[in-house]
Amino acid sequence: MIYYVDANAKRAGDGSKDRPFKKIGEAAALAMPGDEVIVCPGIYREDVNPLNAGKAKNRIVYRSEKRREAVISGADVFNTWEHYEGDVWKLKIANGYFGSYNPYRTYVSGDWLNITVPVHTGEVYLNGKSLYECDTLEKVLDPVFYEQSWDIEFTKHTWYTCQDEEEDVTIIYANFRGKDPNRECVEINVRPHCFWPVAEHVDNITLSGFVVTKAATQWAPPTALQEGMIGPHWSKGWIIEDCEISHSKCSGISLGKYRQQGNDNKWLKYKYKDGAQTQRDCSLIAQLDGWSKDTVGSHIIRNCDIHDCGQTGIVGNLGCVFSLIENNHIHHINNKRNLAGAEIGGIKLHAAIDVIIRNNHFHDCTRGIWLDWQCQGTRVSSNLFHDNCMSREHLLKPDCAQGLGLGEDLWIEIAHGPTLVDNNIMLSERCVRLAAQGVAFVHNLFRGAITGVGRGVCNGTNEFASPRYTPIHRPHDTAITGFMTVLHGDVRFYNNVFIQPKNRKGLADICEANKNDEWDDYNLASGTAVYNGYKTEEEWKQCFAGYCGEGASESRDRYYMPLPVWAESNAYFGGAKPWEKEKNAFVDEEHEVSVSLEEKDGMIRLVTDINSYLPEAEMISSDKLGEAFEPEERFEAPDGSDIIFDTDYYGNKRKDRITAGPVQEIAE
Repeated sequence: MIYYVDANAKRAGDGSKDRPFKKIGEAAALAMPGDEVIVCPGIYREDVNPLNAGKAKNRIVYRSEKRREAVISGADVFNTWEHYEGDVWKLKIANGYFGSYNPYRTYVSGDWLNITVPVHTGEVYLNGKSLYECDTLEKVLDPVFYEQSWDIEFTKHTWYTCQDEEEDVTIIYANFRGKDPNRECVEINVRPHCFWPVAEHVDNITLSGFVVTKAATQWAPPTALQEGMIGPHWSKGWIIEDCEISHSKCSGISLGKYRQQGNDNKWLKYKYKDGAQTQRDCSLIAQLDGWSKDTVGSHIIRNCDIHDCGQTGIVGNLGCVFSLIENNHIHHINNKRNLAGAEIGGIKLHAAIDVIIRNNHFHDCTRGIWLDWQCQGTRVSSNLFHDNCMSREHLLKPDCAQGLGLGEDLWIEIAHGPTLVDNNIMLSERCVRLAAQGVAFVHNLFRGAITGVGRGVCNGTNEFASPRYTPIHRPHDTAITGFMTVLHGDVRFYNNVFIQPKNRKGLADICEANKNDEWDDYNLASGTAVYNGYKTEEEWKQCFAGYCGEGASESRDRYYMPLPVWAESNAYFGGAKPWEKEKNAFVDEEHEVSVSLEEKDGMIRLVTDINSYLPEAEMISSDKLGEAFEPEERFEAPDGSDIIFDTDYYGNKRKDRITAGPVQEIAE
């Protein structure tokens, strides 16, 4: 059956084409497997709760009749502002307006949130752009520039909220910098989601072609419910496609998880266990509660434009397993910098088991992708990254790292692999941060550094040991087979290109000031030389030669030393340096190569002359890569089949003359 929805209909109907519903939620309460909900152009200010699940071969589809002309908004328009003083206006809203959730009484909170000045989940928008919250009215009356923002010039547009308990109203003061809010489009977000099932296991839903925007979402750490503007809650088989998703207070799309009894934001609420322990509890409790490939995950996010969210574009823990994220444009995430903490990125995933992230474009985020814990069978392939960094020119001060580094294209943290990173173009000054093992890099272009090698495993203690032990899974499954900390090493580099960029002086000064940090070495040197001192496979195995069993005189250090490294046929330009034991390293100290991006016919292409200088290399496959050490799992496809790296970044087949780098033939 097909249901029709039209916000501009004169009156609510029965969902037929001639008498459409006015609200998407009306159709969402009725739609059954095989049904389609067609939504006409218009703005739908509602929190849609899909009531029923579809079936794998009989999905429930919600479709915008015209691409990105149906808008689901978590905000409402208010034009009853009263002039207060100068550029500041005042709005009073009866608290009953908000129902059970008032974003102006609700603070952003949760595990791993690092902010010193509390902010609410609410936002004020002037013509689609969010203002900056202050903690006093005086700061709204006399605003100053907030230099942490990527858009400093707008940061004097400020707001403050308080409660009038006697009148039972929310009061908002806002500085519109000379604008009349009753003549402009001024919205405040009032709903926690835009498209989110209240119940768990509402499976096999498709959301296609919508604009989704301006929800008062809560901070989404891995130990919490992890809400987003859109999300399956704790379900299987969702498809979110061709949508524009923007201006979530925290996260745009959430792929997991559920609210665990007794373990929801436990680190925040119960101070006596470290957050690493409560996160370990998450995975084990989830298994007891039925977490498996049959019950959750296997979602698809494709062809979406995701931008201007405060925490993440896409977030997930446990519920993201076996998912595909492809062909999305993810940009301008966490640019306001009013939120900070260990859960920020264009994509931030825990337990990305057999997740494929491919053909996406990440830029102008404080961090592109952050894969944290339980990366096993994860593949990051054929993505374009650039301008992902916590520091812009105006932020280049030695104290601006804020404990979580300077941002990068890809951070893989405290995971055992196998994690496969292939055919990517990484152009930020810090390409990869690597506090992990079991990672293979194949046919990538790095115009920047690999950083954090040998760091980031311990958990911030001074006196006592605090290694973080994370789960290991049965291959291609959620079942946990053990726990182990990261030993470092167990990485492979084949057929990559490394280019040393000319780093900004301010960034170099920050890195020098922070180089002794436990979490990050702040390296800015491109190449694999960061692994100098690590053993080859043969050297590592020799440490076990002749060992026939435990003995009182035998040292067990061999089990805890760094694992070996493999590197072969990588190319180095501009001063980038190879690992001291690499085979067939190609080091070009003669040519100054150029790398740039060019937009043509709606596509961004790489323009460089590096292929003019590259020697031939061999075809790489799963057999060459072997298996990750801890899970004893091969670098293979989710179905267990071999991967042959015979296709480049653009999808062209590698044939005849194979060279390093992501593109077989590159325009000059």
